[in-house]
This record gives sequence, C-alpha cells and structure tokens, in this order.
Amino acid sequence: MDFLPTLWFILIAVLWTGYLFLEGFDLGVGMHMLISARSENDRRVMLNTIGPVWDGNEVWLITAAGATFAAFPFWYASLVSTLYVPFVVVLLGLIFRAVAIEYRGKGHTARWTRCWDLALGAGSFVAAFGVGAALALTTTGLPIDHNGDGVGGPFAWLNGWAVVGGLAVVGFCLVHAATFLALKTEGDVRERAGRFAPRWMPVLLIPLALWAVAVQLMHGKAYTWLLVAGALGAIVWALLSARRGREGAAFAGTAGFLVLGIASIFANVYPVVLPSTVDPAFDLTVSNASSSSYTLGVMSVVAAFGIPVVLAYQGWTYWVFRKRIAGASIPAVRPVEAAVKPR
Repeated sequence: MDFLPTLWFILIAVLWTGYLFLEGFDLGVGMHMLISARSENDRRVMLNTIGPVWDGNEVWLITAAGATFAAFPFWYASLVSTLYVPFVVVLLGLIFRAVAIEYRGKGHTARWTRCWDLALGAGSFVAAFGVGAALALTTTGLPIDHNGDGVGGPFAWLNGWAVVGGLAVVGFCLVHAATFLALKTEGDVRERAGRFAPRWMPVLLIPLALWAVAVQLMHGKAYTWLLVAGALGAIVWALLSARRGREGAAFAGTAGFLVLGIASIFANVYPVVLPSTVDPAFDLTVSNASSSSYTLGVMSVVAAFGIPVVLAYQGWTYWVFRKRIAGASIPAVRPVEAAVKPR
C-alpha cells in the first residue's frame, strides 16, 4: 500500500465530508429562505444563523479542491476538464449566493430583497446539486480514456448517477438545515423547521442512501457494510429525535448519516480515485494519479500544523456564536442617510 497517497486520499475524503457537513446547512438555509420563510423577519433570522460562519465553511471546498490539485494532479485534471461545464455552473451559483448574502441588506425595498433572496436560494440549489453530481460521478465513473481525457463531448457526463448525486446533496442540505434551524432559532422559524425535519427526512435522504448502497453493491467490500448500517442507524436516530423535539440529537443524527455514508462510498472505491466508464484499465488510482513522494511529504508536514489551527479557529467561531436567534432580537431596518447631502 502507498502510505502517503492513501493518507491524502483519506484527507481529501475528510475535507469533502467536512464541506458537506458545514456548508450543507448553509446551502440548505439559503433554500429554506425561499420555501420555509413566511415573512421578512423569518428570512433575516435564517440568514443571521449562518452570517458569522458561511464564508469560513466555504474554505473547506477550496481546501478540498486545492488538496486534490496538489496531491493528485491527474485526478484533478481529468475531473475538472471532463466536468468543466457543471463546475462553471457551480461557480456561478456560489458567486450569486455570496453576492446575495452581502448585498441583500444594502437596500430596503421589497423588490430588492426578493431579488437577492431568489439569487441566494437558486445559487444554493445550483451549488448543492452540482457538487453532489460531481462527487457521485467521481465514485461511479466518467468517460475518460487512457490519457485521462474526457471523451464523448461536453455533456457525456450527464447520466442518472449525476442526477442521483445532485438530488442526494440537495435533499441532505434541506434536512440538515432544518435540524440546524431548529437548533439555532426561537419562535416560528424553530417550530416550522422542527416540523419540516421529521416530515421530509424519509423522502429527501433517499437519494443519498441510494448512492451509498449502490456504490456498496458495485464494489462489495465486506467491512463497509458496517458503515452503511451505521449510516442507516444514524438517520433512524435523527428521525426519532426530531419527532421527539430533541433538536441537538437530530442534528447529530443527520451529521452521523452523512459522515458514515460518505465514508462508506470513499472506502468502497479505494484505491480508485476516478473510475473510467470506457475501460477499467483507464481507471485513475491513488498510485498512478498522485504527486511525488517528496511533494506529498512536504504537504503532510504543512497539513500537520495547518489543519489543527483551522479546526481550532472554526471551533472557537462556532462557540462564540452558539446562542439561539429569535425574531424579536432582529432590529428594525433603518435607512442609512447619505454621508454627503445633495445640494
């Protein structure tokens, strides 16, 4: 076994899991602002739950992509070039979402806020769907040849697994965000989120469960059945906890479902990092897609110091902003007077 390539494969899987866990409720809150909020106060409460942390959570996506580029340049090149179109769409979704969060409060008309709410909700949906489709195709296969180049045109990647993966992440984000909102808010938002989670959890999490079980059946590693069983047990725990109003346990249950489910998927495809649907001989593996041992060694030393610092900082951030947010605590909107009055 190649120790350093395997180590970085595990670290990249952890980074993607961390991104889906943290950014999952961010993206879900953006979608809930369109489908669950009933008033401007509700939307401001929802937005304030993620306001201090959303940009920090996006760093996990950048780190996952950067680690893939540095540790497995052939994996990165094949994946990004083959999925160029969907990745551009995901980038646009993230841009619209980020701009909407920053610009929404700069105007005070109903039309202004409604337009940015649409941008935030749509951008969150597009980003979640695109990331899910890319991850699903990474584990089920893409049409790449012996050079790792995509074949079949710019939309050859579009298949049923892309749709399943996209729906899997969108569904998870909506459920995860509902448990998060129930945990972080008071009043009407909390009550609606508390009702949404147990009602829609069995439906919205089916695509992610299907993805995990399908990869399990494709590769059939015995020990990973324990991870699949653990993921199913976690979601049953989350469902029962949500129905009983145990918001912290429900949130932990959805997190456990994600962690164990994604772990089973990555463990099953190992040592392959990108399967080829053209010919299994063209698969990219941790051995033939990785950087040199020297590069991976330097990266490992840097990561050993950098990752604990990042985790400590993010943990501190969540601790500082740990209290619930109520609608009554949202201040009234006051127009800002111009610094220089017109003559």
